[in-house]
Amino acid sequence: MKKMSTVLIVDDVPENLRVLSDVIASEECQVMVANSGERALELLERNKPNLVLLDVMMGGIDGFETCRRIRANPVLVDLPVIFVTALVDDITKGFAAGGNDYITKPIRVDEVRTRVENQLERFHLLQQLKELNNTLEERVRERTQDLNAVNRSLQKEVSERRYMQDRLNYLAQHDFVTKLYNRDALEEHVTHLISGVQHKSNVSVPYFVLIDINEFRLINDACGCVAGDSLLFQVAQIINQIADPKKYYCARLTGDKFAIAVGRSRAQDIEAFFEQLNTEIEHFVFTWDGRNFPTSITQIAIPITIEMVTFEQVIMIADEVSYASKQSGSYQRVVVDEKELALDERRSNLNWALTIIDGLEKDLFEVHFQQVFSLDSDNEDKKKRIEILVRLRDDKTGELIYPNDFIRSAERFGIVSKIDRWVIQNTMMQLAERPELWNSIDQVALNVSALSVREPDFASFILDTLQEYQLEGDKFCFEITETEALNNFTETRYFMSLLHESGCSIALDDFGTGFSSFSYLTDLPFDVIKIDGEFIRDMHVNSIHHGMVDSIVKLAKMLKKPVVAEFIEHQEIVEALRELGVEWGQGYHFHRPEKL
Repeated sequence: MKKMSTVLIVDDVPENLRVLSDVIASEECQVMVANSGERALELLERNKPNLVLLDVMMGGIDGFETCRRIRANPVLVDLPVIFVTALVDDITKGFAAGGNDYITKPIRVDEVRTRVENQLERFHLLQQLKELNNTLEERVRERTQDLNAVNRSLQKEVSERRYMQDRLNYLAQHDFVTKLYNRDALEEHVTHLISGVQHKSNVSVPYFVLIDINEFRLINDACGCVAGDSLLFQVAQIINQIADPKKYYCARLTGDKFAIAVGRSRAQDIEAFFEQLNTEIEHFVFTWDGRNFPTSITQIAIPITIEMVTFEQVIMIADEVSYASKQSGSYQRVVVDEKELALDERRSNLNWALTIIDGLEKDLFEVHFQQVFSLDSDNEDKKKRIEILVRLRDDKTGELIYPNDFIRSAERFGIVSKIDRWVIQNTMMQLAERPELWNSIDQVALNVSALSVREPDFASFILDTLQEYQLEGDKFCFEITETEALNNFTETRYFMSLLHESGCSIALDDFGTGFSSFSYLTDLPFDVIKIDGEFIRDMHVNSIHHGMVDSIVKLAKMLKKPVVAEFIEHQEIVEALRELGVEWGQGYHFHRPEKL
């Protein structure tokens, strides 16, 4: 009789625990639950489950650190871990931490079942393989006296062992949905190609091909993940049928993305492959539940050049080329050579990412500030309020680079949090070193990005930095955009609550962009409303924007929250804001930003 599998579910959200527990229990599995990484590690000391479902974002140690500690335990080294995450960026981090697979949020029952069954099968096969190895060694010792009698039995067991080993190797290298190679196998193959380029041992320039299905998200969301998996499998079959296995190493990268590593080929050959694949896809119609879905693909190919030293770098460049192609309306592109790749405008985002990294390493970022003024003429408070702004100094020209030029790239490549941390660290350090400046300021406003707020240790970083420099938290106001606050409600509320405990205040920045979400505001512990500057800059001549500002101010009065208006450039705007009852304002009319 087959022993019932045990699954440990780790999540700090009770509703997620309940949903996942119901799904796992329906698979005839025993369920254990833990509401934190620390609790999960305690349970693993006493129990030996067959699988762990691990949430990424949790209080205390996050899912990545929990997985690393599991892998550090020799007893648990083979225990499969499936990450549960809502962020695509977490997938790569999860594999790096030792995860075996991932489940995307919002949770889909069919996806959970499929991935859990796959990992449990793989785990049980591995355990059977170990047991067979131990049994074989023991039986060989016991039956040395009678080799002839044992030979037939050993042959059978060796065959079983080989089957188990082959099956395990297959599962380790192949994607269970498409039956193509998986990301790990692709990484190993591409790394080998990169090594050949670096040592100049390749006969011809290798290519990396990226293919994604344009309608995948629509079909997956509308019809469910089972339909999405079926679409992936059918497209994978088409790719496999026309790809020469001697030249093309086909794999599923992640989500709806396929990748092909081409060791030796010419650009013309890849163009011909693209045309053939396009023809097949044009004649292919995906059918699900009686409905037909025409499909199309985006396909690009880039040469693997000597500048590319890691697998992740190759993917990042290919992704940028694909993204730029879609933006320009082109869904097929073969980059011919290194020069074309280097001069292409789509590389600008990558160049910005490298520029940001250099800026952090070489300390080229600067802290600037803009003063915030009271619009109440009776306010005689001489202390000033300031908002901190970040600037980047160009290493070659010495000119200042403004956030609008580099923040998008910083967010796209997941390094905006490094900038936020640098700004907070350096602002607090300067204020601590200049007591005369610190004593003259009533409030310091700092912007934080949504990606930073989602990091479980970011609030702790702020509080630790306050303590390090012995600064009072009640002088700091952290600004979070309204849209991001509502899109990441749980994380934002938790972040706000932690900062409030140390006296910090919170402002909802760019207020008005989420105008339809006012019903959530009573549940968010914020202190200040900062109106989106796009409504302010022309409200004296634009009646619609004037009405928007008027509505926001009335709402703020009902919530008993002060209002700050930015982008004030004319005295007429000042007078209009005063009439509406806005308390604070900032902009070029009052003060142009300067270095702190």
